[in-house]
Amino acid sequence: MAIRLKAAAGGEQSFDNPDLTAKVHQLLAMVERGGDAAVRELAKRFDGLERDSYRLSSGEIAACIDQMTHQQREDMEFAQEQVRNFARVQRDAIHDTEVETLPGVTLGHRNIPISNVGCYVPGGKYPLLASAHMSILTARVAGCDRIITCAPPFDGRPAPLIVAAQHLAGADEIYVLGGVQAIAAMAFGTESIEPVDMIAGPGNAFVAEAKRLLFGRIGIDLFAGPTETLLIADETVDGELCATDLLGQAEHGTNSPAVLITDSEKLARDTLREIDRLLEILPTAGIAAKAWADFGEVILCDSREEMLAEADRIAFEHVQVMTRDDNYFFRNLKNFGSMFVGPRTTVAYGDKVIGTNHTLPTMRAARYSGGLWVGKFLKTCTYQRIDSDSSSALLGEKCSRLCMMEGFAGHAEQANVRVRRYGRRNVPYAQAAEPLSAS
Repeated sequence: MAIRLKAAAGGEQSFDNPDLTAKVHQLLAMVERGGDAAVRELAKRFDGLERDSYRLSSGEIAACIDQMTHQQREDMEFAQEQVRNFARVQRDAIHDTEVETLPGVTLGHRNIPISNVGCYVPGGKYPLLASAHMSILTARVAGCDRIITCAPPFDGRPAPLIVAAQHLAGADEIYVLGGVQAIAAMAFGTESIEPVDMIAGPGNAFVAEAKRLLFGRIGIDLFAGPTETLLIADETVDGELCATDLLGQAEHGTNSPAVLITDSEKLARDTLREIDRLLEILPTAGIAAKAWADFGEVILCDSREEMLAEADRIAFEHVQVMTRDDNYFFRNLKNFGSMFVGPRTTVAYGDKVIGTNHTLPTMRAARYSGGLWVGKFLKTCTYQRIDSDSSSALLGEKCSRLCMMEGFAGHAEQANVRVRRYGRRNVPYAQAAEPLSAS
């Protein structure tokens, strides 16, 4: 039976926050009614930034890029190329298809890029330039026609590295806007911003709630909660490695869960000691320590089968596997956003540089969804074509009877008229079959 050597003190996290929902709803309505004026008022209030236009000019973008060192640009372009390459591989794996199911009956689907996409890049607490790679590059590889971006100012001005990342990734329009006002401006449109069809990218609780409330009016990538990391490890690794991987992700925010599952009590206790040591020297310990205290866990299991069951139950976005039999977990684990197999890789690689997308399902959504990928920016749209009279008549007879079973006489007549035109039977109006009784 699994035993918690350290339990989470903060309780279970939930999307349900009525106060937050009410505040975000009010802000969305304000932008929908007020357009640019409302966006400017909220940008002044929350970002402390007032401008005539929140869209960056080509000169401002060039100035941000000019601030980069040679090494910074080289490293950013390397990271973007990894993301772009993997997105291309994914896109190449998605095929249009067509099949003849009956003589003269053709069915198929086409994968059509979403026309207008908005990408949100968080940057209020940390300038998360990697988020620009993950959304903009992926949408660009998918073939989206127009990609706009919003990121909040950092220290009262556009964050130079975020702007550079947005531009180098291929953004068509770059806005220095954060929070709900950015999401609302992209979703509703204003006098100066054309609306988008879909918004992607992570953000704080206000941004996540704005996307949730707007879902349906626009598409979104996924509902994003706090960053989660889960380690599945045994005595083949040590406490320092586990503690580093746990705290490295806990620094995302004070509500970021970090969990170790192990069948080694020695590793569990060594990891707890190493966490205490690292929290004395980690520059982001103020955030990581609270996250660990409130949402950190160490779960001791009896067997690898129990470790697997616990991991699937938890269903975190990031899962790091470091065991004597990594392939067992690789083959059998079902509920995860992205898996990092072996001690040589780590979640930070996925966050920044390795090429897989770091926008992943949280709050147990990994039970039913994967993360952001090139396919999220495509619509798989079906079509059908009939070139055979006899097949149209055959389908018409079947369809008409099925429609009348449900009581849909108008539907039945859509089929009947084609039986009369393309077949050899004279079918009376809406008389192909009797509808089923209500009982």
